[in-house]
Amino acid sequence: MNLKFWMTLTAVLLPLQASAQETDQSRFKLEKTEHGFVRLDSRSGALSLCQEKDGNLVCRMAADERAAYEQELDLLGKRVAVLEGKAGVTPPAGKGVPDDAEVERSLSIMETFMRRFFGLVQEFEAERPAPGKT
Repeated sequence: MNLKFWMTLTAVLLPLQASAQETDQSRFKLEKTEHGFVRLDSRSGALSLCQEKDGNLVCRMAADERAAYEQELDLLGKRVAVLEGKAGVTPPAGKGVPDDAEVERSLSIMETFMRRFFGLVQEFEAERPAPGKT
């Protein structure tokens, strides 16, 4: 890949990253308490209790938030099971690590995708006029 491509890609992605960081920085509000901090997620409304440990701020969900979170996970799990049953999909039972054939198939799919993507990039670069020539 040539340097111009990577510079262009970087120039496009950096503002997106900066925008995402700005959004995340304004998302959380910290309030000091006598036992540490309370962190409010302004998007979801979730509260976390935070304490400073070894120079790091360590946060955990408040007890009532944790119970609501667990309940929501249970409800979503049940909904997924019902939807999978309707669709005739059965989740693999106890299946953890994929076998070699599944890994190879996945890598093959990824390789095909990457080859097509970089082929399109090369076509795009070939269509662009050289700098200084219009």
